[in-house]
Amino acid sequence: MTDLSNLDLVHSIYADWERGDYSQTGWAHPEIEWVIAVGSEPARSTGPEAMAMMWRDLLSTVEDYRSQPDEFRQIDRERVLVLGHRSGHGKMSGLDLGQIQNQGAALFHVRDGKVTRLVVYTDRDRALADLGLEA
Repeated sequence: MTDLSNLDLVHSIYADWERGDYSQTGWAHPEIEWVIAVGSEPARSTGPEAMAMMWRDLLSTVEDYRSQPDEFRQIDRERVLVLGHRSGHGKMSGLDLGQIQNQGAALFHVRDGKVTRLVVYTDRDRALADLGLEA
């Protein structure tokens, strides 16, 4: 068990992500469920190794990818919602992510100092709607 609050834990994860460092997984529960909520069939994986492989696949298509938080919201005892945006450039297209839908969200489920479930939303409005929240 860690002394960090759930909100502090999520802040520390984003500190790495803002620098483009997605290599740390010590915060992840051994059975973490990772979901990318896009379209009608979200992509899912279980465990830090599978999550890392999905991240590698995503990051292999983008240069200088960053996840930057705009707002942290403690939803309840176990959930923290981060509203944020992404930046980077497509490796093949050169497309600037800032020019397309780049406002997303991430919902962290935290128990006993570890993230047990992480849902990454590419559409911030969908995240807010799924949680019954307003912008």
